[in-house]
Formats: sequence, C-alpha cells, structure tokens
Amino acid sequence: MDKVKLHDKTFRTFITNGELNAAIDRLSAKINEDFRGCTDVPILLCVLNGSIMFTAELMKRLDFNLQLVSIKLTSYSGTSTTGQVRQAMGLTADVTGRRVIIVEDIVDTGHTIVELERILKEKGAKETMVCTMLLKPGSYKMDSPLKYVAMEIPNDFIVGFGLDYDELGRNLKDIYILDETAPAE
Repeated sequence: MDKVKLHDKTFRTFITNGELNAAIDRLSAKINEDFRGCTDVPILLCVLNGSIMFTAELMKRLDFNLQLVSIKLTSYSGTSTTGQVRQAMGLTADVTGRRVIIVEDIVDTGHTIVELERILKEKGAKETMVCTMLLKPGSYKMDSPLKYVAMEIPNDFIVGFGLDYDELGRNLKDIYILDETAPAE
C-alpha cells in the first residue's frame, strides 16, 4: 500500500518492511556481539504497546539466553506527546540485580526513557541499556545514552510496525509518514 487512511489523516509509505528488517539485522548483530558469552540472563524489556513488533523481530535474531518482560507507559494524545509520562502497567517481573535492555519503538523527546530508567533503578536493576528501532535526533534532548539505535528519522509523525495514531496502524508492516499533501476531510 502506498497510502493508508487512519481516522482523519492520510499517511504515505516512508520505510519499507525490507528496510526495517535490514536495520534490525544490523542492530541484532551488534547486540549479539556485545552479549556473546554472557553467563547471566539479561532482560529484554518490551515497552508496550508500540514496541511489540520490534521486540518480536529483535528477539528472533538474538542468540543468547534472555527473559522477556513488559511494561506500559503512555505519553501521547493523538499526534503529539503530552510531555507527561505515566505508568499504565507495571513491570511483569522482578529486575533486581539484572541487566535490562529497554526495547523502544521510537525515541523522540526522551521523557519516556528517563522515566523508564528511573523506574528500573528504583526497582534494583543492575544496568540499563536503551535499544530503539527509531530515533528522532532533532527532538531528543536528554542526557541518557542510547546504546542501540536501528535508524534515525526526521521529526515527523509516523505510524506502522507497532506505532499508532490513536490506536490505529500498529499492524501495518511498513512505516508510514503523515502525508501533508493529502486533501483535508
């Protein structure tokens, strides 16, 4: 599909599934290299709901033992972030003394990452690393380092591959960008 309509907005193809998979291949190779021979069992923390598809694709490519844990935070309303991060669902397992790879679909302002790191430190995580499918470097203003970044994108609103517009579009296999040329309805 070249274009999709979600609610009142039209989106056009921005990143194909093939491009996403190639980026995930490169990223997982780096993570595998960093964790080669590890004797602990790191936690892969899936940040719901947006990173479900990315986490699933990443997990299939990782060749070390890991434990999948989830958490759900929210900060978006429509097409923009509220700047306020709230915990909608707590951690699904104990992280005390564990290394945690935070798996995010997208990092823009960084408020969610800062809140996640605070929560994990409070819960006793030994170490945290951020792994994101997409980074908007033009929006990211936080000091928290992002260890693993699959792709950098401009500061545009996107949907697909787990990302949504008011809960629609997560199931699209490609990533779509808001089509500013589409007629308003």
